[in-house]
Amino acid sequence: MITLSLLHPLHKTPVQSWAFEQESVVRIGRSTDNNVVLYSAVVSRHHVEIHRTKTGWSVKSIGTNGTYLEGRRIVEVPVEDGIVIRLARSGPNIQIHMSEEKRDPLKELLNRRRPAENQALDPISHNEPSESQPQADGEALPHQTTIINH
Repeated sequence: MITLSLLHPLHKTPVQSWAFEQESVVRIGRSTDNNVVLYSAVVSRHHVEIHRTKTGWSVKSIGTNGTYLEGRRIVEVPVEDGIVIRLARSGPNIQIHMSEEKRDPLKELLNRRRPAENQALDPISHNEPSESQPQADGEALPHQTTIINH
Protein backbone atom coordinates (compact mmCIF):
# COMPACT_ATOMS: atom_id res chain seq x y z
CA MET A 1 0.00 0.00 0.00
CA ILE A 2 1.12 3.56 -0.67
CA THR A 3 -0.19 6.64 1.14
CA LEU A 4 0.18 10.19 -0.13
CA SER A 5 -0.26 13.11 2.25
CA LEU A 6 -0.64 16.74 1.28
CA LEU A 7 1.41 18.75 3.77
CA HIS A 8 0.47 22.14 5.20
CA PRO A 9 2.70 24.75 3.52
CA LEU A 10 3.96 26.21 6.80
CA HIS A 11 3.62 23.52 9.46
CA LYS A 12 4.55 20.56 7.22
CA THR A 13 1.81 18.48 8.85
CA PRO A 14 -0.63 16.36 6.80
CA VAL A 15 -3.86 18.14 5.86
CA GLN A 16 -5.24 15.43 3.56
CA SER A 17 -4.22 11.86 2.73
CA TRP A 18 -4.97 9.29 0.04
CA ALA A 19 -4.29 5.55 0.36
CA PHE A 20 -3.88 3.23 -2.62
CA GLU A 21 -3.79 -0.55 -2.29
CA GLN A 22 -4.48 -2.00 -5.73
CA GLU A 23 -3.18 0.65 -8.14
CA SER A 24 0.06 0.06 -10.02
CA VAL A 25 0.23 3.73 -11.07
CA VAL A 26 -0.94 6.73 -9.03
CA ARG A 27 -1.27 10.00 -10.93
CA ILE A 28 -1.16 13.49 -9.40
CA GLY A 29 -2.11 16.70 -11.18
CA ARG A 30 -4.66 19.42 -11.83
CA SER A 31 -6.78 17.40 -14.28
CA THR A 32 -9.79 15.55 -12.89
CA ASP A 33 -8.65 12.26 -14.47
CA ASN A 34 -5.80 11.96 -11.90
CA ASN A 35 -6.03 9.83 -8.76
CA VAL A 36 -5.07 12.90 -6.71
CA VAL A 37 -6.38 16.22 -8.03
CA LEU A 38 -4.67 19.40 -6.78
CA TYR A 39 -5.89 22.79 -7.92
CA SER A 40 -2.84 25.03 -7.95
CA ALA A 41 -1.61 27.29 -10.76
CA VAL A 42 1.89 25.76 -10.60
CA VAL A 43 0.68 22.13 -10.74
CA SER A 44 0.51 20.69 -14.26
CA ARG A 45 -2.60 18.92 -15.52
CA HIS A 46 -0.56 15.69 -15.32
CA HIS A 47 2.33 16.45 -12.98
CA VAL A 48 3.62 13.24 -11.35
CA GLU A 49 3.21 9.49 -11.79
CA ILE A 50 4.12 7.09 -9.01
CA HIS A 51 4.72 3.61 -10.42
CA ARG A 52 4.84 0.27 -8.63
CA THR A 53 8.10 -1.51 -9.49
CA LYS A 54 9.47 -4.97 -8.72
CA THR A 55 11.32 -3.56 -5.73
CA GLY A 56 8.88 -0.88 -4.48
CA TRP A 57 7.73 2.40 -6.02
CA SER A 58 9.21 5.08 -8.28
CA VAL A 59 8.29 8.78 -8.67
CA LYS A 60 8.37 10.14 -12.24
CA SER A 61 8.00 13.85 -12.96
CA ILE A 62 5.94 14.51 -16.10
CA GLY A 63 4.90 18.12 -15.45
CA THR A 64 6.15 21.29 -17.08
CA ASN A 65 7.14 23.02 -13.83
CA GLY A 66 9.11 20.07 -12.51
CA THR A 67 9.12 18.02 -9.34
CA TYR A 68 11.64 18.55 -6.54
CA LEU A 69 13.17 16.33 -3.88
CA GLU A 70 15.27 18.04 -1.20
CA GLY A 71 15.45 21.18 -3.37
CA ARG A 72 16.75 19.34 -6.46
CA ARG A 73 14.71 18.86 -9.61
CA ILE A 74 14.12 15.18 -10.35
CA VAL A 75 13.10 13.21 -13.41
CA GLU A 76 12.61 9.81 -11.79
CA VAL A 77 13.67 8.50 -8.38
CA PRO A 78 12.88 5.42 -6.28
CA VAL A 79 10.51 6.07 -3.39
CA GLU A 80 11.90 5.77 0.11
CA ASP A 81 9.36 5.67 2.92
CA GLY A 82 8.61 9.18 4.16
CA ILE A 83 10.11 11.17 1.28
CA VAL A 84 8.60 14.57 0.51
CA ILE A 85 8.30 15.76 -3.06
CA ARG A 86 7.39 19.32 -4.07
CA LEU A 87 5.30 19.91 -7.16
CA ALA A 88 7.01 22.85 -8.93
CA ARG A 89 9.50 25.10 -7.18
CA SER A 90 6.80 26.83 -5.10
CA GLY A 91 4.01 24.26 -5.17
CA PRO A 92 2.47 21.83 -2.71
CA ASN A 93 4.49 19.24 -0.77
CA ILE A 94 3.44 15.59 -0.92
CA GLN A 95 4.79 13.06 1.57
CA ILE A 96 4.88 9.43 0.46
CA HIS A 97 4.61 6.48 2.84
CA MET A 98 4.87 2.86 1.82
CA SER A 99 3.67 -0.04 3.89
CA GLU A 100 3.41 -3.71 3.24
CA GLU A 101 0.01 -5.22 3.67
CA LYS A 102 -0.05 -6.84 7.08
CA ARG A 103 -2.74 -9.18 8.18
CA ASP A 104 -5.05 -7.37 10.56
CA PRO A 105 -7.38 -9.87 12.31
CA LEU A 106 -9.69 -7.13 13.63
CA LYS A 107 -10.11 -5.58 10.17
CA GLU A 108 -10.75 -9.02 8.67
CA LEU A 109 -13.43 -9.70 11.29
CA LEU A 110 -15.08 -6.33 10.62
CA ASN A 111 -15.00 -6.94 6.86
CA ARG A 112 -16.65 -10.35 7.34
CA ARG A 113 -19.40 -8.79 9.45
CA ARG A 114 -19.94 -5.85 7.09
CA PRO A 115 -22.08 -7.71 4.47
CA ALA A 116 -24.62 -8.65 7.15
CA GLU A 117 -24.69 -5.08 8.42
CA ASN A 118 -25.22 -3.75 4.88
CA GLN A 119 -28.47 -5.69 4.69
CA ALA A 120 -29.86 -3.80 7.68
CA LEU A 121 -31.73 -0.53 7.32
CA ASP A 122 -29.83 2.72 7.64
CA PRO A 123 -30.78 3.87 11.21
CA ILE A 124 -30.84 7.57 10.29
CA SER A 125 -32.88 7.61 7.09
CA HIS A 126 -34.66 4.25 7.55
CA ASN A 127 -33.70 3.46 3.96
CA GLU A 128 -31.36 0.94 2.51
CA PRO A 129 -27.75 2.15 2.85
CA SER A 130 -26.51 4.03 -0.15
CA GLU A 131 -23.38 3.08 -2.08
CA SER A 132 -22.53 6.78 -2.31
CA GLN A 133 -22.24 7.26 1.43
CA PRO A 134 -18.64 7.84 2.59
CA GLN A 135 -16.98 4.91 4.29
CA ALA A 136 -16.99 5.13 8.06
CA ASP A 137 -13.66 3.41 8.54
CA GLY A 138 -11.62 6.39 7.33
CA GLU A 139 -10.44 4.91 4.05
CA ALA A 140 -9.65 7.46 1.39
CA LEU A 141 -12.12 7.69 -1.46
CA PRO A 142 -10.76 7.73 -5.03
CA HIS A 143 -10.46 10.95 -7.00
CA GLN A 144 -10.67 13.31 -4.07
CA THR A 145 -10.06 16.94 -4.92
CA THR A 146 -8.09 19.47 -2.94
CA ILE A 147 -8.03 23.20 -3.65
CA ILE A 148 -4.68 24.85 -3.03
CA ASN A 149 -4.01 28.54 -3.35
CA HIS A 150 -0.37 29.36 -4.07
